[in-house]
Amino acid sequence: MFGFRYVKSSPSQYLIQYRNGRILREGTGLAFWHFAPQSILVGVPVTAIEAPFMFEEVTRDFQQVTLQGQVSYRIADPKRLSEQLDYSLAAGGRYASEDPERLPLRVLNAVRATFRNLLQALDLREVLQGTERLSAAAHHAAAAATGLSGLGIEISALNLLAVKPNPETARALEAPIREEILKQADDATYARRNAAIEQERQVRENELRSELSIEQKKRQVRETQAESERALLEKQQQTQAQELAGKVELERHNADLVRLQSENRKQEADARAHGLQAMVNAMKGLDARSLQALLLGQASPETLMALGFQNIADNAARIGEFNLSPDLLRELAGRKA
Repeated sequence: MFGFRYVKSSPSQYLIQYRNGRILREGTGLAFWHFAPQSILVGVPVTAIEAPFMFEEVTRDFQQVTLQGQVSYRIADPKRLSEQLDYSLAAGGRYASEDPERLPLRVLNAVRATFRNLLQALDLREVLQGTERLSAAAHHAAAAATGLSGLGIEISALNLLAVKPNPETARALEAPIREEILKQADDATYARRNAAIEQERQVRENELRSELSIEQKKRQVRETQAESERALLEKQQQTQAQELAGKVELERHNADLVRLQSENRKQEADARAHGLQAMVNAMKGLDARSLQALLLGQASPETLMALGFQNIADNAARIGEFNLSPDLLRELAGRKA
C-alpha cells in the first residue's frame, strides 16, 4: 500500500536494488520492503543452467556433421551481466524484457561458433575419432571466449555426446570397416574349420599311433611267444638228443655186453667141446659095458630105475612072471609127483 512492496529473493537469485541510479543493496537471499516508485529491482539467477544443443557444421574436407551435446554455464558476475542486459523485474516478479530468455541462445551461439572454428581445421575422420579431444578443446575455447566472459558468464561443462555424419557418408565410412569385420568373421570361420581339421587330424594320428603301438605290442608278444616256443623246442630237442645219446650209449654198452656174452659162450662152448673131445678121445678104447658103467656112475636114481625097466623090457621074452610090490609103485608114483 502507498507504493511500498515487500520483496524476497531465493539463495539462487542475485538481487540488486537501484534508487536514483545508485545501488542501494545487493546480494542473494535478500528480503526487504522498498518504495516501488523510486526503486528498480534487478534479479539475476546464479544457479547452473544446462542447455542442450544440436548443430550442423562442415569439416575441413567439406563433410557435413551433426554435433549433439550439452553445455552447462552459470552467471559468475551478476552485476556485470545486469549492466549489459536488462534483468529488471516488473510487477509480479516477471522480467521486464526478453534479455533473460535470449541468454541461452547467446551461449549456444558462442558454443556453435567455437565448434565451427575447430571443425574448419579438422577432417571428418579426425572429428569422428577425436570426439573427446574436440569436446575438451571446445570447452576451453568457449570458456575463454570474450563474448561470454565479458557478460560475466562461466562455462562449467561442455559435453559433446554425439558426432554424426550424413547417412550417405556414414555408410561410405562403414563399408570398409564392415568389409573388414566380415573378412575377420570369414577368417575366424576358416580358422575354426582349420582348427577343427587339425584337431581331427591329430585325433586320427593319435588313433593310428595307438593302433601302431598296439600292433607293435602284439608283435612283441608274438615274438616273445615264438621265442619261448623256440627255446622250449630247443630244450625238448636237447632233451631228446640227450635221451637218444643215452640210448645210443646204452645200446653200445648192450652191444659190448652181447659181444662179451657171445665170446664167453663161445669160450664156454669151446671149453665144453674140448672137454667132450677129450672125453671122447679117452673113451675110444672102452667097450660098451665099460661106457655104460661109467655113465651109470654119474646117473641119478630115476635114470638108473629107467634103465632097469628098459633091461627088463629087453629080456621080457625070457622072463616068465614079473611082480611089482605096492611099496615100489608108491615110491615110483611119489618120485614122479
